[in-house]
Amino acid sequence: MKKLIPLLLIAPLLVSCSSDKKSVFHEDWVKDTNGFDILMGQFAHNIENIWGINEVLIAGPKDYVKYSDNYYTRSHINFESGKITIESISGTNPMASLREAIITTLLIGEDPGNVDLYSDANDINLSREPLLYGQVLDNTGQPIRWQGRAGTFADYLLKYKLHRRVSGMHVIWSVTIPMVPNHLNQRAHRYLPMVRRASDQYGVDVSLILAIMQTESSFNPYAISNSDALGLMQVVQHTAGVDVFRMKGKWGKPSRSYLLDPENNIDAGTAYLSILQNNYLGGITDPQSRRYAVITAYNGGAGSVLKVFSSNKDKAVAIINGMPPTEVYRILVRKHPAAESRRYLYKVDKAQRSYFRY
Repeated sequence: MKKLIPLLLIAPLLVSCSSDKKSVFHEDWVKDTNGFDILMGQFAHNIENIWGINEVLIAGPKDYVKYSDNYYTRSHINFESGKITIESISGTNPMASLREAIITTLLIGEDPGNVDLYSDANDINLSREPLLYGQVLDNTGQPIRWQGRAGTFADYLLKYKLHRRVSGMHVIWSVTIPMVPNHLNQRAHRYLPMVRRASDQYGVDVSLILAIMQTESSFNPYAISNSDALGLMQVVQHTAGVDVFRMKGKWGKPSRSYLLDPENNIDAGTAYLSILQNNYLGGITDPQSRRYAVITAYNGGAGSVLKVFSSNKDKAVAIINGMPPTEVYRILVRKHPAAESRRYLYKVDKAQRSYFRY
């Protein structure tokens, strides 16, 4: 079953304000979240009606999915596995629909601000240097920058790499395009200047920022979860976004378009990491232990990290400070109540080691 509607835990709200403001804020959060849930439900229902229940495919943190051709054609980029799949169930001219979708997908830009992944609108912004430039090579081994080369490659794929399968009542025509083996590192390098600026500004290690980005989105700037976490570092407007705006002396929350801008997203995600390491978990004295706590808190909240050790915050910090870092890590990956947070610490810690050279 192709249903890709990812689940991401929403971090606990970490904001102090008056009880009246808390109430209004909570009501707005519920209203916005319910609206997004309704949108997601309606969109999934529309796709199910057209493609069938076993073919529902929706964008996620590591999956770019864009429909076109009245929803009868779709492009899917899996940024984690490095595989691009273009499919069509068009009953009129599926080859033409596939060709157009292949070209558009190969040439998409890295700014997702104006792209609606929950419609079939032809709103893809092509770029002078596409997001996938260098990460996909054509049949002659060349990178694809311009429409002419993309069109020639699309013709090659349709002639030599076309696949046909049957799902329910539909014949599905498709082509699959592999990305180059080091596609992940290429995208990491693309964002490295932004990461370094944020690192210098907020005092967060470059390797940690990159590890969070890899784990959250595999460096997919179009990343969005069904909890409406947004962008490369999967920042949630209503939680981390509010904390970051308060840190910057702003009231309210960042907009979706703000957080879908790659530079803004990296800035916000890094600022939130600095809040965790300097404020909420700043009492942890050992840098390694604090790093483990910050990583886990980025996924599940600082409060849940401390409660693993004690229901009293000060006592929890004292207990952590009396342990070697290896024991702190062991406890968090074994005893944190959320399985996702336990796995998250393992994944980010492993990924960070590969970025220490930066």
